[in-house]
Amino acid sequence: MVQQQLIPRGIKDPRVIDAFLKVERHRFIPESLRSSSYADYPLPIGEKQTISQPYIVALMTECLGLSGNERILEIGTGSGYQAAILAELSSQVYSIERFPALAKRAESVLAELGYSTIRIRLGDGTQGWPEEAPFSRIIVTAAAPEIPSPLTEQLSDNGIMVLPLGETHSQVLTILKKQKNQLKTESICGCVFVPLIGEYGYKE
Repeated sequence: MVQQQLIPRGIKDPRVIDAFLKVERHRFIPESLRSSSYADYPLPIGEKQTISQPYIVALMTECLGLSGNERILEIGTGSGYQAAILAELSSQVYSIERFPALAKRAESVLAELGYSTIRIRLGDGTQGWPEEAPFSRIIVTAAAPEIPSPLTEQLSDNGIMVLPLGETHSQVLTILKKQKNQLKTESICGCVFVPLIGEYGYKE
């Protein structure tokens, strides 16, 4: 996966590459699909949600520019795989999931693998986690019609947010940087994610 999918497509950060070599992706995949765990496409994980293809997970992670000391807010725990990758590269991960079954399964797998710096809670991810704000990094793993305002408020100065922006079937992976309360955005590439449901996202 790393040698054939990530490095040839331009993933260069050695810390990101090491994290992908360490975290066992198959542990986060439903047993019936484990033969496809390292394939170059997303996989269903239940509740009409998916685990993104490895390259997209790596690209979003690299876009965060992690040095190891960051407190990260993740919107959309899903399988827990992205949270595990982030935990290898930062000091603390706060992750919000709206489906109880997915949150419970992710918590179980992450506990089995010994991750102690990841906190998961149920809720509307578009509202963020105000009690723990600010965050130096925010990653949104579902498609938003626009940047949720609570997330920009909870992003610290000089912080970075990575999220897919756009319509429900086609988005642009976007980096947002916050400097002195000014927001600068950069478009990275086209992508397709499940919709971000919530007060500041899409409605059910």
